[in-house]
Amino acid sequence: DCSAYLKLCNKNGHYKYILQRILSSSVSSHWPCPKRKYSYKNKECCLEEEVEFTQLAADYKAVNLGQGFPDFSPPSFVQEAFCKALNGGFSMHQYTRAFGHPNLVKILAKFFSRIVGREIDPMEDILVSVGAYQALFCTFQALIDEGDEVIIVEPFFDCYQPMVMMAGGTAVYVPLKPVCCGPVLSSADWVLSPEELASKFSPRTKAIVINTPNNPLGKVYQREELQMIADLCIKHDVICISDEVYEWLTYDGTKHVKIASLPGMWERTVTIGSAGKTFSATGWKVGWAMGSGHILKHLKTVHQNSVYHCATAAQEAVAVGFQREYDVFGTEESYFHQLPIHLHEKRLRLADCLKSVGLKPILPQGGYFMIADISNLNVDLTDPSTKDEPYDYRFVKWLIKEKGLATIPVSAFYSPEHRNEFQKYIRFCFVKEDTTLQAAEDILRQWSDSK
Repeated sequence: DCSAYLKLCNKNGHYKYILQRILSSSVSSHWPCPKRKYSYKNKECCLEEEVEFTQLAADYKAVNLGQGFPDFSPPSFVQEAFCKALNGGFSMHQYTRAFGHPNLVKILAKFFSRIVGREIDPMEDILVSVGAYQALFCTFQALIDEGDEVIIVEPFFDCYQPMVMMAGGTAVYVPLKPVCCGPVLSSADWVLSPEELASKFSPRTKAIVINTPNNPLGKVYQREELQMIADLCIKHDVICISDEVYEWLTYDGTKHVKIASLPGMWERTVTIGSAGKTFSATGWKVGWAMGSGHILKHLKTVHQNSVYHCATAAQEAVAVGFQREYDVFGTEESYFHQLPIHLHEKRLRLADCLKSVGLKPILPQGGYFMIADISNLNVDLTDPSTKDEPYDYRFVKWLIKEKGLATIPVSAFYSPEHRNEFQKYIRFCFVKEDTTLQAAEDILRQWSDSK
């Protein structure tokens, strides 16, 4: 009995290995192979930073521009769709299809087919997950094995590195860096070195992870930058994991391009999406992975044997939201058109405030966040408990404790080998109500006036 055998293997610590053995075919010939055990001591270290700053902000009741979620409601049409689903009969309260509610995967396939320029099979090419976070987890667990290398472009969302480690892989880092000449005013001024990126590929490279628009920087990769990455993926037979949860949030005419739409990339790209970021409903925890069925089937095996299923009513509401957006796409009625216009004003407001108090904001091309250079500020950081920490960590803790404003240190989004080069930046989230932004402005201006 297969299920009984899996339970026995799980009890003996071989569950992931057996899962890999179940997969009869793979994306490349050297899969699958056994997973190694992960050091949970390392995992705890990775989690400590995120938890520490969140808890510190709560302890000091700080105005929170640190955490990346809106403090305003989703649009009324998806809220109404959720209410309707909850009152829609017994089926909305029971299990639906494990790999994605049929209504949702069908509209996702229909919607994104015209964007990537190919027919997407709703039943084979999409996996609905408990938020983008679980889609990432399934991707790394399914595709990364012992001894594999994964190139991570820095700065990076902080779950990538521990998820690579948990899968038994080794993270290899390559940083986006500010241009070497002239002022750095925009996230567009942060670029990859083609030579440095190419040098990171080796016979052990299994995947590269990109995030566009990027958290925390706000960089949106242009087509020529994505083509450079695509060419290397094709040359070295490497998977691209493209985290695109902020895809609808671009500003000043910047266009988001899906790397999966480039020639030769659909077959080797896993695109990660988020209904939470799309409809400003992060607590609904509906995300997805999209890609060729021959890759997605491996993610589905991990999903089926971990989470198994996502909330039916939430998926139904997201499906209704995407159908509405499909019908009004490209018009002023579209929420995908309205939201970035709304956030653009908040983005400019925060940037003007930061400049007025002596910080140097890097204007983001997309996403929820803005980083600012704090090197012009002269702050006496005398807290002995933080003396051995990076400068931006010490500054953020001082700002929370002494001024009541919560942000996030940007060096937390870098590997230890590059962290020292990026200690002069902190991250702000501008996707907040005007009252929250005003409270932050008042704190910053009072501090500036007192100097």
